[in-house]
Parts: sequence; structure tokens; C-alpha cells
Amino acid sequence: MDKRPNELLTSWFVRSGWSKGELARQVNRRARQLGANHISTDTSRVRRWLDGENPREPIPRILSELFSERFGCVVSVEDLGLRTARQSPSTTGVDLPWTGPQTVALLGEFSRSDLMLARRGFLGSSLALSAGPTLIEPLQRWLVPAPPAPLREPESPSASRRPGRLSRPELELLESTTVMFRQWDAQCGGGLRRKAVVGQLHEVTDLLQESQPDSTARRLFKVAAELAELAGWMSYDVGLQPTAQKYFVLALHAAKEAGDKPLGSYVLSSMSRQMIHLGRPEDALELIHLAQYGSRDCASPRTQSMLYAMEARAYANMGQPGRCKRAVRMAEDSFTDAGDWDEPDPDWIRFFSEAELYGENSHSYRDLAYVAGRSPTYASLAEPLMEKAVLLFAEDEEHQRSYALNLIGMATVHLLRREPEQSTTYAVQAMQIAKKVRSERVNTRIRKTVDNAARDFGDLGEIVDLTERLAVELPETAEAV
Repeated sequence: MDKRPNELLTSWFVRSGWSKGELARQVNRRARQLGANHISTDTSRVRRWLDGENPREPIPRILSELFSERFGCVVSVEDLGLRTARQSPSTTGVDLPWTGPQTVALLGEFSRSDLMLARRGFLGSSLALSAGPTLIEPLQRWLVPAPPAPLREPESPSASRRPGRLSRPELELLESTTVMFRQWDAQCGGGLRRKAVVGQLHEVTDLLQESQPDSTARRLFKVAAELAELAGWMSYDVGLQPTAQKYFVLALHAAKEAGDKPLGSYVLSSMSRQMIHLGRPEDALELIHLAQYGSRDCASPRTQSMLYAMEARAYANMGQPGRCKRAVRMAEDSFTDAGDWDEPDPDWIRFFSEAELYGENSHSYRDLAYVAGRSPTYASLAEPLMEKAVLLFAEDEEHQRSYALNLIGMATVHLLRREPEQSTTYAVQAMQIAKKVRSERVNTRIRKTVDNAARDFGDLGEIVDLTERLAVELPETAEAV
């Protein structure tokens, strides 16, 4: 039977502005990053795809990622008119059983697969991003109270599982190691220690498969949740979006087993941030509302402030200025209340400093400016907050990635205000930090900002120099994770 032209793929391809040769080069480069060195695409192969040929995996997933990044929204394999690969239940989807033993099994299986493949993103080629009701509805079960059943099933005397021998100092060492990994991520980016975090997560799941006292098991589930969230965050930071989402979902399950609602709300906030990045602000808002509702009676003011700030980001990207401004005010008020909070905050929320609050709220106004057609009014609201964030992060050696992201944010604000010279100054500073931080997210935002500057002010000498400097200092290269 004759193949029919793939009209869906053709439509996305034409709108992308890419040539067939450019798309082929991008597919080859991404394939090398995935470890799929056998793939060698050319213009004739791209032409056959447009004519209706179905490429083999992982090319459909590569095309989905490339077009998603190009358009700033989720472009699924189905959206491209390509067949969906048959996927195993253990590595796809978010509708997982909310039980302790199966959470442990899935964490162990997924982390083991990630480690065994040992190449950047290759695991992600067998995954698909979930969005909309497919994502939100299964996660709503996070709100359902856990059954009174024990964390593990009773065992017969002949059971092969060994009794747990985890001492209190060993458990405390696991917890402190998680804190250390989080510090490394903030300072150096997700690309430097991702495999180490995944390896530690796998070790913790091994411990959870042993017979442990309930109190120890809950602490181990908490460590597993924090490590899985961090593995997801690092995967997100280096551009492995399906892998990141899978880790986030598993982290939420582990947090529920630990009985830690604030930690679960933090995991949902990370998922919300990813959805904003992927152009799905409605999904981001649903996730934040799940987080807020689930932790409303136990989250600290600092955690509540962070959730309000993310709510503002979602409303900004939905083009709802009134609700965005209200959420910004709530974030500021809750952060003020944090000074009167008697209990110490957990380590995972300590990143949300005054600088982070300024940065998030300024990005909300910056996003509003873009949604409102490059509004100078919202850009003016963003600038003083962004400037405060930049000044504070300049003094913070631990959060260099946040410093770079806010420098980029300042560059975009000056572009919105039609001030390309000032924008160039901040973009150059961001490049200097980016060379020290292995974060594809930072690099991508710098490239996008420079592209926007070149589009709007390409005839200025400063912008020409900036574009040339970008090509030298931040070339697009394949890096192992």
C-alpha cells in the first residue's frame, strides 16, 4: 500500500523554519547525546519521513523533544503523526499503584535502568511525557489518606529478605549525604552529579527492600523521596524531560509513604515548574493547587511562600495579571511570616531565600510582559525585583545556577524595555557563570535570549559581538550526564 504524506509532521516542520538538512543535523546531534551512535540521518531521510515513512525509535522521541523545545510546548509523537512505540508499564505513564512495596520496586527498577544504560538520556527515548488529565488525575490520589496497612507485608519465617541492620548513625549519614548532593546541584548544576544521585537512590531502595522497623522505613522513604526529586530536578536541568517527570512521580509516591505532606508539595512544585517550562501553565496551576491543598495544614510559611510564587508564575503564563499579582502578594506576606516560625525548615526548602523570592516574582512579571505582547508596564514591575535578586545572588557562592538564571532574566527584561546595550552586559555575565555550571537549562535560556536580541536588534554592533561570543564560549556540544 502506498504511503500517505505525513501532513502533521509537515505542518510542524514548515512552521519551525528549519531546512531538511538542519533538522537532520539536530537529530544526529541529539542521537549522539543519547548514545544512539548508529543513527545517521540526512536530507533524503527527512524527506521520506515527510512523505509518510515511520522512523525507528528513538527518532520519534527525538523529533518530539526537538519540536517541543522549538515551540515551547509539549509536541507529542502523536502530534507529529508518528506511531507510538510499544512501552512497558514499568517505565511509562504516571498512573502507578500507591503502595509501599510497589513504590520501592519501581524506584529500584527505574534507577537501575538509568544506571545500566549510563548514557545521556537514552532511558528517556523509551519514555513519553504526560500532560493534561493523563498527568493530573492520577496525582490527585496523593490527597487520599493512606490505608492503615503496614508499610510492608508480613513475612513467613522462611522469607528470603534479610533483616535490616541500618544503625542510627548510618541513617543520619544517608540523610546528610542527600543534603550534600543538593548543595552540589545548586552550585554546579544538574550535569555533574546526576549519576551519583541516581546511584544513591538505588542503594536506598535496596535498604527499603530489607525488613526495617516502621520508623526507620519512614525515614528511608523520606530519603528516597528527596533523592528521587533531586534526580528528577537534575534530569530536568540537563534537558531529560520524560526522565525527570518519571522521577518526580516516584518521589511523590515515596513522600506519601513517608507521611511527609510538605515534601510531597515540594515535589509537586518541581513538576509545576517543569510544566511551565514546557508551555503547559494550566497543568502547572493544577499541580500547585494539589500541593497547596495537600499541605495546607502543615507546610511552613517558607514553603507556602514558594508555592504562592509558583502559583503566580502559572497565572502569569496564563495571562491572568490580577490573579498573578494576588499570588505575588501572598508569596511576599507568607515569606514575612517565616521569621516568626518556630520550627526549623527542612533542608529542601532552604533554597527559597529572599533572593529566590525576588527572582520568582520578577520572573512572573517578566512572563506577564511577554504574554501581554511585550508590555513595558509589566517589564517595569519586573526590573527592580530582578535587580534585587541579582545583587543578592552575586554574594551567594552556593547558588550559582540561580545567579545565572537571574542574570538571564535581567537581560530579557532589558530587551523588553528596548535597552539592548544593558541586556548585553547581563548576558555576558550569565555566560561567564554558565561556563562553570553544567546546566543545559541555563545554556538554552542564554541562547534563546541572544536569539531574541539578534532578531530585534541584529544590526547593533554589541549584539553582533554577543552572538559571536556565544558561539565561542557556549558551543552546543554533547556532554555525558
